[in-house]
Amino acid sequence: MRSRLHLLAAGLTAISALAAGAAGAEQITFVSQGGAYQEAQTKAILDPAAELLGITINQDSAPDAWPVIKTQTTTGKPIWDVVDTPTKDCVRGGQQGMIEKLDFAKIPNAAGLPDDYKTPYSVAYEFYSSVLAYNTEKYGDNPPKTWADFWDVKKFPGTRALRNHPLATLEAALLADGVAPDKIYPLDVDRAFRKLEEIKPNIAVWWTSGAQSAQLLADGEADMIMAWNGRVSAVAKEGAPVGFTYNQGMLQNTSLCILKGAPNLDTAVKFVNAAIAPDIQANFPAYIDYGPANPEAYKTGKISPERAAEMPSAPDNAAKQVLVSTEWWSSPAGEEVLKRWASFIQQ
Repeated sequence: MRSRLHLLAAGLTAISALAAGAAGAEQITFVSQGGAYQEAQTKAILDPAAELLGITINQDSAPDAWPVIKTQTTTGKPIWDVVDTPTKDCVRGGQQGMIEKLDFAKIPNAAGLPDDYKTPYSVAYEFYSSVLAYNTEKYGDNPPKTWADFWDVKKFPGTRALRNHPLATLEAALLADGVAPDKIYPLDVDRAFRKLEEIKPNIAVWWTSGAQSAQLLADGEADMIMAWNGRVSAVAKEGAPVGFTYNQGMLQNTSLCILKGAPNLDTAVKFVNAAIAPDIQANFPAYIDYGPANPEAYKTGKISPERAAEMPSAPDNAAKQVLVSTEWWSSPAGEEVLKRWASFIQQ
């Protein structure tokens, strides 16, 4: 059956689920972040998985799923089954008894994922990158290639923008300060903030949303910026003179996890396995500039070499980047950085 896009309130989703159940069909309720991203994954992942398994996939949307995960699991009768969310939500949810521990014997497609792409409570679903983007007219044949270049305001003059969030921003600061990519974690927080203090006077905008970062590029308000690769690509396709490099990018991903006490647990597990199958994962690049989480997708023949070169998770591109550590950011040290960041921005 085709998946159905129900971006509805929880109560209406429940009614839909009950109606589907009454019809005798296996089903799940799947939750993602909405917008163009959810529309793309409906075509790339959800529809093919629904057809493969012969199930109905009801959908809901939550840009920030964490509060709803807490609310639903507290009742002991959650409505959602599978959530596409930052891995941190899956890990802390698992630790707090809100997310099911996965039985990987029932998810054989997870075997194709590197160990760093899995946790006891989640599997990686899709990848995106925080990259160094720039105005191609401003820098011509000598664009910035590293975060050290971003910090070098004499060699690379121009307006700069960074994300108003420590994740990926602290990593960039450490790379700019000469820390080797394989030595980034555990983060030397004091060193990172010292480096950020150096560049802070030269940051024109601390952006707070992907849309804002894209607008800064499109309008030429930022000559150099940390932004998500998909946002940069979208602006470039619209004709703006922008480019970016995956070199020293921060490779990030969302993951799939299952709510504790999910009403359709067995079907949810089957869906997770189908959603990370190489052949289905290989559909992602046809619809959006985010990369498959399963590296085997690049071996299916469905992704051209030219398209693979544009994907953040393609092996050659992934090798140039730092895989953001969910384990570190979920630790007490990571939580403490969020508080310190607020003070840093306000100073």
